[in-house]
Amino acid sequence: MFLAVIDVESFRADAERWLTENRTHAPRDYGAILPPDQREEGCAWQRRIYDAGFAGIHWPTEYGGRGLTPEHTGAWIELCALASVPPFINMVGVVLTGGSLLLYGTDEQKKEHLEPIITGERVWCQLFSEPGAGSDLASLTTRADRDGDEYSITGQKVWCSNGRISDWGICMARTDHDAAPHKGISFFLVDMHLRGVDVRPLRQMTGGAEFDEVFLDDVRVPANCLLGPENEGWKVGMATLTNERGHIGASTISLQRRLDSMAALGGDLDTVHRDALAALVARGRTYLALAQRQGPVASVAASLMKLGVTEMLFDVAVLRSELAGADAMLVNDTSLGVLAAPAGRIAGGTTQVQRNIIGERILGLPKEPKP
Repeated sequence: MFLAVIDVESFRADAERWLTENRTHAPRDYGAILPPDQREEGCAWQRRIYDAGFAGIHWPTEYGGRGLTPEHTGAWIELCALASVPPFINMVGVVLTGGSLLLYGTDEQKKEHLEPIITGERVWCQLFSEPGAGSDLASLTTRADRDGDEYSITGQKVWCSNGRISDWGICMARTDHDAAPHKGISFFLVDMHLRGVDVRPLRQMTGGAEFDEVFLDDVRVPANCLLGPENEGWKVGMATLTNERGHIGASTISLQRRLDSMAALGGDLDTVHRDALAALVARGRTYLALAQRQGPVASVAASLMKLGVTEMLFDVAVLRSELAGADAMLVNDTSLGVLAAPAGRIAGGTTQVQRNIIGERILGLPKEPKP
């Protein structure tokens, strides 16, 4: 039904019409992370967009995709951002896991996993970060020991999105304990229902629990769940984390909406607060211009955006609390915004890591000394 080649503009027009007719069936626009209480709605939406031909848009047709291009996928993501609906069930499954399977998966792995991802049949999570290995992921200590036709995986993962509602997870674990940090890691596809997988919600200071910690105790994973060569999981993992083409356009739409919301605060402000708000909006417009200049493919310049926008949004949350006065001490959107703001300095690569990338890879400064 969807085998014909179609140019990007015609595809965009078809997608826009479909979204106009179907956006009322979408869950709220929750972003890249599927909230635990939205699994049923997220899966139903994913199935709806799959049936309409808007899932796995640039994936090969033999795996349920439409066989188009990343540019078509980018158009779909931008249109969903404009319509305020999720473009897919979650980024970990459709973008990270799917992209890695397409690059490194065996024929059997692709047949097993790809189509259930884009039909919404299976939800995926990411088992990368650890209590002692977050931004410095190469220092991870979770180990995977080969035992015949299986690997025994033991360790702890943290800040896992979707862990408690996932069917499968992508996991990095150390298979060569004597190799250099980046050299002895392997990449696994882990059934989250296996014996020895213990998922526990992490309570945040906002009162919510968006993330989980995952304990792996002698989890027996079949050897055919190794993705890519043994001990080359770092290469697979880095390809996974950079496989986000097409999201820059959507991020600029989101940023523009934030700036519009910020500017709307300026109605009855006193001179001091109006000046502070104007400075924040001006900063935001420079980041918007930077994103538009970068184009559709992410680069190291994205660290400038990440660092700048994170700090801007932190300052906006503080300004909102100042404007709210004593009400900011109550439980409301303003106080929750202040509590949530510091997380931006950690999520998606810490502020310190972004500064290192900017210094070393953009400004050409010497690398950070290793103790």
